Amino acid sequence: MTTTTTTRTAPPPTLEDRTVGALVGAAVGDALGGPVEGWTPEAIAERHGGRVTGIVEPFHKENWRTARPIAPYHKGDGHVTDDTLMTHALVRVYEKVRDHLDAYAVADHLVPDLITTPRWIPELAAEALPLHRIFLAEKWIVARIHYGHVDPREAGVGNIVNCGAAMYMAPVGVVNAGNPAAAYAEALDIAGAHQSSYGREAAGVFAAAVASACKPGATPESVIDDVLALSKDGTRAAIEAVCAAAARYDDFEDALAPLREAVAPFDTVGPEYRKPSLGARRPSRLHSIEELPIALGMLLVGRGDFRHTVLGAVNYGRDCDSIATMGGAIVGALSGESAVPREWSEEIARASRLDLRAPGEALAVVAREVFARDIERRRAHETLFGAIAGS
Repeated sequence: MTTTTTTRTAPPPTLEDRTVGALVGAAVGDALGGPVEGWTPEAIAERHGGRVTGIVEPFHKENWRTARPIAPYHKGDGHVTDDTLMTHALVRVYEKVRDHLDAYAVADHLVPDLITTPRWIPELAAEALPLHRIFLAEKWIVARIHYGHVDPREAGVGNIVNCGAAMYMAPVGVVNAGNPAAAYAEALDIAGAHQSSYGREAAGVFAAAVASACKPGATPESVIDDVLALSKDGTRAAIEAVCAAAARYDDFEDALAPLREAVAPFDTVGPEYRKPSLGARRPSRLHSIEELPIALGMLLVGRGDFRHTVLGAVNYGRDCDSIATMGGAIVGALSGESAVPREWSEEIARASRLDLRAPGEALAVVAREVFARDIERRRAHETLFGAIAGS
């Protein structure tokens, strides 16, 4: 008797699954990285008796409110930070516009969202305007556009150059799922209201990475190939350097120091994260934000596994909530929501008192509508061009 074994290949994740996976994955990375943001890998290991392996308490325990008076936020215990708050705010803009966004959408919809509607802020354990939680570089959007009446396309000029615009661009990648070049262009336009120079570039490249990860059969390596085809100047050089180093490792413990060494020549902040160098965060064609190349490097080290990718980002320290946000979003887009450990996502949703799935579900509906609009616009253009060109 001959026994035939049939191997069934799991179907690729649906658009809805990838969208929810990307946004839930981003929130989980954010919440895991928040409590150790700003510290070195050595300080993190000393504080927690080894590497962080999941949700942890605030770094300063019960003194979290007073240890850093400039940032009296309850980072830890499963609370998401401003990365997630800004990501969800951008989703709400997509829900209103139901089409591609630009810098004027930031002025018309994102700024009012930040300053007019109180929302639950997990780190404050209270309802408050999102403006009261976001970082100074994000408050810049409100100051320049709402109070300064600056052209939204130029409002990012003069802001410190950091990862502020990049950290919440995952929704742009989803709306342009499978089309990294379109995601890159749209994110650059949106981010013009927030950032300039390599901070704006990082926003475009991160959105492109999420769009690339949505392709059926995408891998960490194919995502890197796609973003390198689009990225420019110091951002491209930093990604190349970090990913070349990351390719030699499959354990984040071994990769922590080499990845930092690889990105250091492009990072303007310097060795002490909370004491940035004199030239930090100024426009440049030679430099890059640190967060995006490291997130892509950890994606390679983790071989697309969510735990390994995100925990590598978290234990890297420095701006690790944003690094883990980006890594988590890309893995979620690659593999869908099932890639994100439910014991983390459910506890973070409970602790943060936020529905982490609803923004992804809403955004997937918008993405389908935008694609339908794109088809109509493309067909109209084909008809017109045919008439013009006589073909």
